[in-house]
Amino acid sequence: MSARTKARKRALDLLFEAEQRKMPLAQALEERLVNSGRETPLPPYSQEIVRGVLARRREIDALIIDAAPDWDIDRMPAVDRNLLRIGAWELLFNDEVAPAVAIDEAVSLASDLSTDDSPRFINGVLGRIAREAPAMGSEPA
Repeated sequence: MSARTKARKRALDLLFEAEQRKMPLAQALEERLVNSGRETPLPPYSQEIVRGVLARRREIDALIIDAAPDWDIDRMPAVDRNLLRIGAWELLFNDEVAPAVAIDEAVSLASDLSTDDSPRFINGVLGRIAREAPAMGSEPA
């Protein structure tokens, strides 16, 4: 598993944990940075993903809702919802990740961590976002 793949998984873990604990994502990130528990410190790319999702969450969620009109975002499996957020952030706000890589990585994590239908669903939603939403470039300074 590549370092970026591991970082994506750790970012997913943190996004999922914050939701399950009903904790603001910024607070969950700060707690994880101060105390990594039994795990190694949060990799820099995980931090970048989480901060990116946190900064652009409204935009990202709006794009997911547009790309999956038959799905209520709050009713999606939590793993899928957060994989879509990570994938959408990489697609639109991270110039260093090719669109195909962002989609493939999200689909791969869905195959390992979610339902049997999740990889196809995530591939479809992220594919639609990649086709219809313009890349917005790296995070503003």
